[in-house]
Amino acid sequence: MVTLESTSDYWRVWFYVLESIGLAVQLVSASQARNLKGRPKTDRLDAMWLARLTQWGMLRPSLVPPAAIRRVRDFTRARTDLVRERTRCLQRLEKLLEDAMVKITSVARDGLKAKSAVAMVQALIAGERDPRTIADLAKGPLRGKRDQLAEALDGMFDSHHGVIAQMLLDQVAFLDQRIKQMEDQAIAALAQVEESWGVDATGETGPGRGTGPDSQVLAAAYRLAEIPGVSLWLAIVIIAEITLDMTLFPTAAHLVSWIGLCRSATQSGARHGKGKQKKGNSYARAAAGQAALGAAGTDTFLGERYRRIARRRGKAIAQVAVARSIMIIAWHLLSDPQARYRDLGPDWHARRTNRDKKIRTHLQGLKALGVTVAITDDEHAA
Repeated sequence: MVTLESTSDYWRVWFYVLESIGLAVQLVSASQARNLKGRPKTDRLDAMWLARLTQWGMLRPSLVPPAAIRRVRDFTRARTDLVRERTRCLQRLEKLLEDAMVKITSVARDGLKAKSAVAMVQALIAGERDPRTIADLAKGPLRGKRDQLAEALDGMFDSHHGVIAQMLLDQVAFLDQRIKQMEDQAIAALAQVEESWGVDATGETGPGRGTGPDSQVLAAAYRLAEIPGVSLWLAIVIIAEITLDMTLFPTAAHLVSWIGLCRSATQSGARHGKGKQKKGNSYARAAAGQAALGAAGTDTFLGERYRRIARRRGKAIAQVAVARSIMIIAWHLLSDPQARYRDLGPDWHARRTNRDKKIRTHLQGLKALGVTVAITDDEHAA
């Protein structure tokens, strides 16, 4: 067993080289391998201390995915970085238009990502300055807002704005191509991972198998994509971050804690503290949060769960709670390839509510306010 301390990115080379020659390698956090305070510190003494801790079994290894999953993860993370860069370019373009007193984004709900907004900017670049003519380029729902668009387009856009805007549009188009390329590469890389394959209704298995609803075993990504709010791409991102081997996480709670969707426990005697927010895996947490927002607008159990919590504790806490539920579901689906997602329905909480208990609760609340209510048997039965 070879133990490496995770120091920046320097561990990667040695981990991959030692792994490639067949050695058992584990990566440990520096907080796990910290030496005793007051002891002398040299590289040799640190290595000896790591060896002793490894021999005594006192180190908890960090998660390093297999090489095949790491390839998928490299593509998904590269796509995430490209999407962020594209967002920055769109923000620069919006700032440029505001400098020219053009307020398209105040009318267009989707901002400069909308095709109509791009067409209007291209018309401005081409030299068109009539707000009514440019507003007529609107399509879909924006056609009903042409008067507002004409007012928003009446600015001071000139030729030098057009040069910079064209450069930014070209950069966005280039990034769109690269984003699509990374998506295709990630899908192809995951198809090479045997553990992600499904089994068709005919019993055949392999890349591209197990994608239909009548499949004996659904492919891993398609299994997760059945969860409300989880698209096929988000399913691939989740697999790339948490891997397909759920034995790395003894329970679903371990997975949720590793991602950082719960606070650390702080308890002493009868006192239970709030705990600190964990760092966790930011990529997996972002994917789970995005899926939670997607599920929020659905007429499903997860959608109703989001709405119930949002009413009492706010949207941010509701998003984290639903994201946690999604990752718990994902753990169970990946632990058992035969499992399939079954929605409990938006009325699940209502069906489990005891009517008599609810009546007693409301009566106690009214009594506390000094109101006396008498309920007859007929009303109770109704």
